[in-house]
Amino acid sequence: MNTFFLIGSRAPARSAADGLLGGEVPARSEVPDEFKWRLSDIYAADEEWEADLSRLRSELPRLSALRGTLGESPEELSACLRLRDEMSIAAGRVYVYASMRSHEDTADPKYQDMASRAATLMVEAASAASFVTPEIAAIPEETLHGFMDSRETARLFDDYRFTLKEITRQKEHVLSPEEEALLAKAGDMAAVSDNVFSMLTNADMKFPTIRDEEDLEAELTDERYMKYISSRSRDVRISAFGALYETYGRSRNTLGAAFNGMLKSSRFFADARKFDSDIAAALDGPNIPLAVYDNLIETVEANLPRLHRYMELRKRVLRLDELHMYDIYNPLVPNPYRGIPWETAKKMVSEALSPLGDEYMARFRLGLESGWIDVYANRGKRGGAYSWGSYGTHPYILLNYNGELSDVMTLAHEMGHSMHSLYSRANQPYPTSDYTTFCAEVASTANEELLLDHMLRSEGDLEKRIYLLNQRVERIRATVYRQVMFASFERDVHARSQAGENTTASELGHMWRGLNAKYFGPEMVIDDPISLEWSRIPHFYSPFYVYQYATGYSAAASLARRITAEGEPARARYLDFLKSGGSDYSIALLRRAGVDMSTPAPILDALDLFAGTLDEMESLLAGG
Repeated sequence: MNTFFLIGSRAPARSAADGLLGGEVPARSEVPDEFKWRLSDIYAADEEWEADLSRLRSELPRLSALRGTLGESPEELSACLRLRDEMSIAAGRVYVYASMRSHEDTADPKYQDMASRAATLMVEAASAASFVTPEIAAIPEETLHGFMDSRETARLFDDYRFTLKEITRQKEHVLSPEEEALLAKAGDMAAVSDNVFSMLTNADMKFPTIRDEEDLEAELTDERYMKYISSRSRDVRISAFGALYETYGRSRNTLGAAFNGMLKSSRFFADARKFDSDIAAALDGPNIPLAVYDNLIETVEANLPRLHRYMELRKRVLRLDELHMYDIYNPLVPNPYRGIPWETAKKMVSEALSPLGDEYMARFRLGLESGWIDVYANRGKRGGAYSWGSYGTHPYILLNYNGELSDVMTLAHEMGHSMHSLYSRANQPYPTSDYTTFCAEVASTANEELLLDHMLRSEGDLEKRIYLLNQRVERIRATVYRQVMFASFERDVHARSQAGENTTASELGHMWRGLNAKYFGPEMVIDDPISLEWSRIPHFYSPFYVYQYATGYSAAASLARRITAEGEPARARYLDFLKSGGSDYSIALLRRAGVDMSTPAPILDALDLFAGTLDEMESLLAGG
């Protein structure tokens, strides 16, 4: 079912900035309404939500009753598709509202119950609609084309031509209605490994305390880890690194079992749908050629000497005898951007995005001031950040704003997702309004690149400029090099699983250690605990997802530079891309926007940007 996107999840710090909330994280009721999202735009009261939930559950049999009729006439097929979409839109609103309410305070049992009931409704709706695709796939192609091309009935399918084209393309992997219903019901069971991982790492793991930069006792958590591993104090970094992986090590076998459960689930669904491999199944949905995945890894690995050079620079600048895995996140110069007020953050992002034009900026500013954003942390609020919403609602953004430059970047990122959704929903009918994950990170990352470009163009202070250059290098290291290392690991480990080879926790650690040695190069000491890092990557439970961060960054960086350099022609192509939603294949949409992801060129451009930024950093650090 075409329902919703949960995209752009991040994990910024949890305490609030601007002095508004002080040192204590406040209760939800203590946060002023102006800094909260306006979920009443979806349902004015919870009673309206309850009524919609009950109505939808009672109407699901209407959809099921159409089973067996779709090939009888174009009118029957069109009516079924429209009914399915009406129910999907309504179910999306129900699910999004309850979930976002539960994220406001994850300890509130009322909204946890509502979110659970909404999730159950989604499974029931998917099951009720499970016959639609296999019945359409069973219609002879000449009959289906007759429905769509007939002068009398063509208009009935104006919104569904791409959807029906996709079903025809994928028909060899579509099962019988009974088998599709069974796979839909297996969805809850398939999610168990991810749920076990999530509960173990978010709820059950207890981390020790460490000493912070002020030599005060500080409790470590997974979410706070990045703060401490980025510390200027090496002692803090060493303590955080050791404490985190000591904790994960105690659950090594459980995490290995959960990971293997994910591998078996991935293999089961690929086999069930008659794909040759897990990766073929994952790439078939967005119709991404396997060559794109393989070329990405080959291109990046051919350019590993550039990453090795950066590691050598880090070792020199930090004046270390040995460079360890806990020495790669701390900035090379002190952070000069702290305590950025929320109003300043909005102004920074608005100024940076002005090359996107008056129409974009008018909608952007409306979003900033119209109840889209939940800004600050409160007790029990879900961590991280995301952009969400559903068809028929405006976008919503969850933040945990803390006044850091990374938080300003997160605002630009999530607003990129939200503007993509806004443009898509305004210009596409529901069946083609959802863009693929392959395209999802482009709009968000393009906004970040425009922000960083804007800051670098106007920054003359040496220390601030070096810091910003280091930020760009780190972004490419983390988003291209690191994510491609993850993608290489996924490709290899799924292939091992498919071949029935060893995928125990010990073997996974051996594979992970080898990849780190390959990617980081001869200057890096590969500390033993890093062999556990695979066990804490949540994205591995969405197989073959992470490579899209690297492709998304590469496409976004290219498009941002074209917008800045070319002006109106590039901007027009980019806005057309935002408006296109999921109306064509991802590769085709991006090609029309001006970047061809079927070639290595955009990846090479990103790696050239990495090398060029590294050149300037080295020059400035040397006093040149």
